[in-house]
Amino acid sequence: MSKNTGLNAIEMKFLRLSLGITPAQVAELSKSTEADVMAWETGEKPVLGLAAKKLLEIDEIIEMQVLNTCDGIEALFSKEPKRQLSFVVYSNQASYAQYNPEFVGSLPLSELYNTAAWRIKKECKLVLEVEVSLVALDVEAYKAYREKEGLKESREIRAKWAATQL
Repeated sequence: MSKNTGLNAIEMKFLRLSLGITPAQVAELSKSTEADVMAWETGEKPVLGLAAKKLLEIDEIIEMQVLNTCDGIEALFSKEPKRQLSFVVYSNQASYAQYNPEFVGSLPLSELYNTAAWRIKKECKLVLEVEVSLVALDVEAYKAYREKEGLKESREIRAKWAATQL
């Protein structure tokens, strides 16, 4: 990828929309203002290179997660012929950060994790013919499930809990 991202106004706007984040969140990520973001997206100001670079990097991280996750799912299903999975998504930044500290640096907003989950869902359906359901984390129900089953906290346990919600 070249150092000059060269995004124009419409490309910047659609990249932001494809990530599912607001102009305020782009401003936060790029250390600018929401007014600047709106001006970039309407073409009133040239797109700040740092903002475009950050959004493109995040998009690339998400695409790598999609590829890696789909490869893992494909390998799993070559051994187990299941055709249905569930992924937990997070309704707010606090619960996302609490349950996914390993992703906070690479995907600093819960919306980005949820965007990755959505893209994984679409990719799994199209390429692997696997149905993936996105399940919103209900913290209290999840804690009750763990206590009832005597389980510790982990990503795998969240996935098992999500499967019980279908």
